[in-house]
Amino acid sequence: MDFTISMALVDFIPVVFFLFSAILLQRDLYNKMSKGAFALLATGTIMILTAGTLKALWKLLYAAGVCDFERLNAIFFPLQSLGFLFAGIALIAMLTAKQGEGTLYAAAPAVFSGTMIFVALTCLGAAGFCGSLAVFAGKKKKGWLSVLYVLSFAMMLAMGYLSSKDFEKASMNWIAEGVNVLGQGIFFLTNYLMHKAGLGEWKVHD
Repeated sequence: MDFTISMALVDFIPVVFFLFSAILLQRDLYNKMSKGAFALLATGTIMILTAGTLKALWKLLYAAGVCDFERLNAIFFPLQSLGFLFAGIALIAMLTAKQGEGTLYAAAPAVFSGTMIFVALTCLGAAGFCGSLAVFAGKKKKGWLSVLYVLSFAMMLAMGYLSSKDFEKASMNWIAEGVNVLGQGIFFLTNYLMHKAGLGEWKVHD
């Protein structure tokens, strides 16, 4: 694997973008979700953030010649895929069911070894996550923001595919980094524009 310190540092950028997105979404959606659904959303976004941070840290340690802490990389797909799945379920629940105080949404998918199962879970979770937000934006007559959510989802799919590959060439790793930064940058921008448009004041079921 051909990692450089600069490449490893760039890997933290999409993590920061997602952190800001998670903060905005949790702030704006808190009063629209049951406690259980919001807990699932918070858990999912924290898992995604943790996965991205650990993988970026692994790259940095590897590039700096400190150590090859492969466990940090190995946990990436399980943690991220379940995080997207939880967040996706939470937002689908928000859109499809009235949110009462006692409502609790949970999921306990099986965990398998291997990569493809986690790629599949990531795709399903990201589809529920970004798709629900796109539907919500469309319901509020913000169709162009729906398009941006779909675009960010497409970038996440591309990143998921690239992350499943074990590239030896630095050029391919840089391409993967660029896709990740662009995808999370679009996702953050869309959430920021939704926030500025009044997401925190909108009603889900009206």
